[in-house]
Amino acid sequence: MGFAEELAAVLGPDRVKTHPLELRVFDKDAGVTRGPVAAVVLPETTDEVAACVKIAARHGVPVVGRGAGTGLSGGAVPVEPALVVVLTRMNAIHEIDTGSRTAWVGPGVVNADLTTAVSSHGLHYAPDPSSQAACTIGGNVGTNAGGLHCLSEGTTVDHVLAVEMVTASGDIVHIGGAMPDPPGLDLRGIVVGSEGTLGLVTKVLVRLLDDPPSTATVLMAFPTVESAAHAVSSIIAAGIVPAALEMMDNAMVQAVERFVEAGFPLDAAAVLLCEVAGHVEGTMEETDIVIAIATESGASEVRIAHDPAERDRLWLGRKSAFGAVAQSAPDYFLHDTVVPRTKLVDVMRQVYDIGERHGFHMMNVFHAGDGNLHPLMSFDAREPGALERVHAAADEIVAVSVAAGGALSGEHGIGIEKRDLMGQIFTPVDLDAQARLREAFDPDGILNPGKILPLGSRCYDYGLTANDLVAAAGETS
Repeated sequence: MGFAEELAAVLGPDRVKTHPLELRVFDKDAGVTRGPVAAVVLPETTDEVAACVKIAARHGVPVVGRGAGTGLSGGAVPVEPALVVVLTRMNAIHEIDTGSRTAWVGPGVVNADLTTAVSSHGLHYAPDPSSQAACTIGGNVGTNAGGLHCLSEGTTVDHVLAVEMVTASGDIVHIGGAMPDPPGLDLRGIVVGSEGTLGLVTKVLVRLLDDPPSTATVLMAFPTVESAAHAVSSIIAAGIVPAALEMMDNAMVQAVERFVEAGFPLDAAAVLLCEVAGHVEGTMEETDIVIAIATESGASEVRIAHDPAERDRLWLGRKSAFGAVAQSAPDYFLHDTVVPRTKLVDVMRQVYDIGERHGFHMMNVFHAGDGNLHPLMSFDAREPGALERVHAAADEIVAVSVAAGGALSGEHGIGIEKRDLMGQIFTPVDLDAQARLREAFDPDGILNPGKILPLGSRCYDYGLTANDLVAAAGETS
């Protein structure tokens, strides 16, 4: 029995895809890279996932887990013909425990749907990526996704207590637990952010938070990016850690207003959105401080959302930023680096210079409170050399961010996009330690090969073909 036939025997033919047109749908994520797909399966249970992994292992076929495909770093894009395990049908919310403020959910649960499901209990799930209306909890776990309202509450790793996972051998294991501080090594913290290289997550125990009694959303418009960045630093220096603190430059504001008419001032060089949450008295006091800081920093306009509808419209504008870019060109590249808040202005200047030198209209939107930049380049991939220029500009942005004391990624993950840049942050000893850890989970390297770790991280490389290895040997001989 062949590979596809074995898979069909477990799942039925309707949930195994092998036609080239069907495979094309799953050969890329929301980024710019495509990869070869051997087959696609759509399991609905953990046992089915385990069976598919065992079949793939017997046939020597790599396994790549995939959610909604909203990732931007190529994390769900195969680097060699692979079995793509699409987990979106595992979308049940299995159990909500309002007493312990937790929920067991499937990896295919859409992020926003989880908060909707618990909102009647006065609860919410804190991580809220811009793609939360489409992205799934399993994908969020894979990249340790953040979001607009994670400045004070933390990213995915702070809200995942346990996972059920299928290992490279097809075994089903449980990692972590509901207790606040389970004994032993924190394997949960290792799995979150591992981008499917250690196992396929099939169930997640998430922490839920109480809705704040009061929130206030403040829009601040500034005549320069520098004055907006100064306000960001001053707000944090005043001891205020907002629920969210987001910045958009004028190019992005223009695009968003044409797209959704959120109510942003079109003449501002930069717009800050700040949300303060807590008890009513504290919210009022902190809002007054934010407004005073904005005024002192030279804000040309300061506006408080007067009702939930206006608040929702402002945040819809921020979350629609990436979709709005489609007006400019058929393709875009959204980057993700982190810099210290004190270096925001200097790095932003360099980002604009990089865009100009490479011929791109650079738009910027970012989580200003934690220095997580999202420079965005719109382009037409059909134009000869455009994609090469995009990658060159992206690598330069990483270099200036790292030189400023920053990091490669804030929330999108490493995937393929930044794999070969890992040496800018980690020493050979660091990379070898990470490779050894990965090997402990996946000795044969079948789970999402070719991701995160660059060639040479260990004595062998994950996911390279025989020709790649021969070429690499030639380069080092």
